[in-house]
Amino acid sequence: MQVNVVSDDHSDRWLIFARMHQLFHMLFEVVAFALGYTYFQRLRLQHGDHIAEPRRVWIIIGAAAGALIGSRVLGALENPAALSWSWKALFIAFNNRTIVGGLLGGLIGVEITKRIIGERKRSGDLFVSPLLLGMIIGRIGCMLGGLEDNTFGTATDLPWGIDLGDGVRRHPTNLYEITWLGGMWLMLRAIERRWPLIEGARFQLFMVLYLFFRFLVESIKPDPAVLFGLSAIQIACLLGLMYYYRIWTSPTSLFQQPRINTDGQT
Repeated sequence: MQVNVVSDDHSDRWLIFARMHQLFHMLFEVVAFALGYTYFQRLRLQHGDHIAEPRRVWIIIGAAAGALIGSRVLGALENPAALSWSWKALFIAFNNRTIVGGLLGGLIGVEITKRIIGERKRSGDLFVSPLLLGMIIGRIGCMLGGLEDNTFGTATDLPWGIDLGDGVRRHPTNLYEITWLGGMWLMLRAIERRWPLIEGARFQLFMVLYLFFRFLVESIKPDPAVLFGLSAIQIACLLGLMYYYRIWTSPTSLFQQPRINTDGQT
């Protein structure tokens, strides 16, 4: 009888601990969205926006809708074996979310919206820094989410492996991502200071750099393989990188070309 009491007490403590992690994760998600959007509006005021206000609003709506759908669909596909036609299983599967799905879904949502409203200008550059800020804050929340968040890495003997509460040292994949995102931010700023980018190039570089990182880091996460030994997120990353194939085939096209005057001088 005493064993059952101890077991129940341990279960209650674990449940409280898990809910605390979920609360911290949700809190950081809210902060990430709030600060990211505030930063976006500040950048619009400081640097201006070449897209008119009504069309920008529709683009944001398209991005949000696409990101919501994309993050849920790819999140559900991360574990196809869990999918079934029961409502409960589908609800649990589509309750999972992933940044890669959100970014690619947002991209599709924006392109569809721009076709509908007839907007031809590039619209993603203003989103880059706010996205980086929000993603960094969000990943801190994921790290605090512990095992319940399902973003942890595989077991490792490396000295910087972290124990999330179950006695197993794992790759701190969220810390890896935070470091990569910070490096991306500095890299993009350095590139733009030295070589002026054409309209839309900043967002393209952001997507390529992030998708490349996620394709690599997913190899040290315990996600099930879906096709050719790759996880659903890795396949999505490959498709995204293929979409931006021009960056690989013609990287100089991202930079503004110097204007040549009639006298032959730049």
